[in-house]
Amino acid sequence: MRNKDTPLTIRWVAFLLIGVTLAGCGTQSKQPATNGAATTIQNKGSDTIVNLALAWAERYQTLEPNVRIAVTGGGSGTGIAALINGTVDLANASRQIKTEELEAAQVNGIDPIEFVIARDAIAIVIHPANPVDELTLQQISDIYSGKITNWQEVGGEDRPIVLLSRETNSGTHVYFLEEVIRLGEKDNKTLFSPDTLLLPSSEGIGVEVRQNPNAIGYDGLGYVTPDMKTVAVSLRPGQPYYSPTVETVNAGEYPIARDLYIYTAGEPQGQIKAYLNWILSPAAQEIVLELGFVPVTTTSTD
Repeated sequence: MRNKDTPLTIRWVAFLLIGVTLAGCGTQSKQPATNGAATTIQNKGSDTIVNLALAWAERYQTLEPNVRIAVTGGGSGTGIAALINGTVDLANASRQIKTEELEAAQVNGIDPIEFVIARDAIAIVIHPANPVDELTLQQISDIYSGKITNWQEVGGEDRPIVLLSRETNSGTHVYFLEEVIRLGEKDNKTLFSPDTLLLPSSEGIGVEVRQNPNAIGYDGLGYVTPDMKTVAVSLRPGQPYYSPTVETVNAGEYPIARDLYIYTAGEPQGQIKAYLNWILSPAAQEIVLELGFVPVTTTSTD
């Protein structure tokens, strides 16, 4: 069962490893710390979370030198698959675990437990020279489904729209499809336009947006840099437009916001439990704020 009660130097990330290289890929439970030996926690999944996870790991290891945390990206689906296969201790995800993933885990004798560890706004990003400032959720859906193909149709210049998206194994891709393109409607079967360019990382979307004045992309707020323009979004025509910020997410105003998760294989114990408790502490949530995400607990600077 999922627990519902518990709550970026930007760089290309293919594999980020903190501490020494492991002999094999067993989980922490297979490598217990004895007589002062180091404990290694395997942490894998969402590319949205990976830089935050890296920052947490670096800080925690200064507090607990005998705990080493190996952080790997690859996407939410990759992290959850590794949890199902028993090869990681912590799976990072920018979406909730799917029913079929939960069932596959249970077949393997694993009961995934869900922890909300931060919140994020999905920013709609365009080139700074693009004059478009505001879009409704319906307009964004129509753009990404191919109904709107020219910026002139939404108040911009007479230019073709170039669509950028994360790849399908990304939790951000899944969230954007379900909550933006399909407008959160369960029976809505709208798909991404076949002309959409799928990119393997959040940084890749930023690179394309910065150099292509026709492009539109979406990225976690923590990956937005000053040389990218964010579009204010309205839930529906006639309602206010809100820019993606920590304040608008906390106020429930920005319409494209989500929780970020860590999943464990059963109730966490030992060093894994201690690390998760620290992640939800004010000190660790300060790092959430520093990296452009939204804390889930009060920080010590409040």
